[in-house]
Amino acid sequence: MLSSIAENTTIVALSTAQGVGAIGVIRLSGPKAIEICNKVFKGKDLLKQASHTLHFGKIADEKRVLDEVVVSLFVAPSSYTGENTVEISCHGSPYILKSTIELLIKNGATAANPGEFTLRAFLNGKLDLTQAEAVGDLIASNSESAHKIAINQMRGGISNEIKRLREELIHFASMIELELDFSEEDVEFANRDELKDLIIKVQKVLHQLIETFALGNAIKEGIPVVIAGKPNAGKSTLLNTLLNEERALVTEIEGTTRDSIEDELNIGGTIFRFIDTAGIRQTEDVVEALGVKRTLEKIESAAIVLLIVDLNNTTPALLKETIVEINDSLQKNKAKLVIIGNKVDLKNLAEAKAQFAEFENLHFISAKEKWNIEELKESLKETAQLHILNQDETLVSNTRHWEALTKANVALQTALTGIDNGLTGDFIAMDIRASLHQLGLITGEITTDDLLGNIFSKFCIGK
Repeated sequence: MLSSIAENTTIVALSTAQGVGAIGVIRLSGPKAIEICNKVFKGKDLLKQASHTLHFGKIADEKRVLDEVVVSLFVAPSSYTGENTVEISCHGSPYILKSTIELLIKNGATAANPGEFTLRAFLNGKLDLTQAEAVGDLIASNSESAHKIAINQMRGGISNEIKRLREELIHFASMIELELDFSEEDVEFANRDELKDLIIKVQKVLHQLIETFALGNAIKEGIPVVIAGKPNAGKSTLLNTLLNEERALVTEIEGTTRDSIEDELNIGGTIFRFIDTAGIRQTEDVVEALGVKRTLEKIESAAIVLLIVDLNNTTPALLKETIVEINDSLQKNKAKLVIIGNKVDLKNLAEAKAQFAEFENLHFISAKEKWNIEELKESLKETAQLHILNQDETLVSNTRHWEALTKANVALQTALTGIDNGLTGDFIAMDIRASLHQLGLITGEITTDDLLGNIFSKFCIGK
């Protein structure tokens, strides 16, 4: 991929989705993009036209007209990629689009690799690496919350934070490096107390960003919500009610659900991934026991656990026992627990509230009669802390960013320990350089071909 850019090739690809549609857009980018398009375009001479202009004409080869099109011109450097770019809006016939691309390749263009347009935008300084990755996240976003995170990243949300931290660290790193040049004179250019204060300040920001990853990644992938409880508590009924379809089998027989069932639901602009699980109980049935084991594993990876109990077949003491049973699994991922008292339609509500008064966050519902379900959904949104998104706070949703932030934080902690222990400047400088390296990997100040290839290969062709 990088070799084609180094060779100054002009790439072409379909930028709209495959299949039949009213319109299809073909994009070219590279030094000869306008020249190549001009060879097959029957209309104005595109080489003489200004940037950011539209031109109506025909795409034709030596024998026939393929289509009537509108051509958009973007002259370098004023384009998405920073190169000469042409977008051809054709009718959305797969035959027309395929034939037009083949004609452009015949006239000197090269088929683009996945993500190559955005890669060129990054290499030409139009986007930093986090912004480029956000383009992919924006395309993949399937909810309002995921869209908000991607837009914030694309506008430089995390980039601005990282660049500011790097600039401050680079200043002190350069001072320490300068000390090494005068090591025989025993001078100190970087005040150690000021450096400690800076490291602590930077670590505070890094820690805040790292802490947002659990929520940011969950929103991006869909917040995992496990529905757990004893057999016949109404787990499958609740799943069916939330999804408004018969997704899970419901019977009066205990232990019907032997394996987990997953499905997604958009609640207020955020995707929640609901996971119905096997009932938690001691059993000699080998298959059911495996289901119970898998339930506990699902709880370990959940962001929220809906613990549902049948109000007619439980007591506060039994509910406490169930919470204790799943507590270790809850702690693994610090999942938030929401307790649901089900089948309230078969019990006096006032009596139920009085009986379970010690459980402040217990929600009384009837999954079968769909009573209090909307209130439960609102509680889910609140439990997921989605109000954070309304504050335009930067959330880390990319695993690569989280790993780099974590490593940067560890390197700074090592530097801080070194300062406290009176280590010489060369050791402290090494740790600060390690931290700067990790922060640079996030925004793209430091890159490798393998890193870029891995990131942009996940993009769709044409973006």
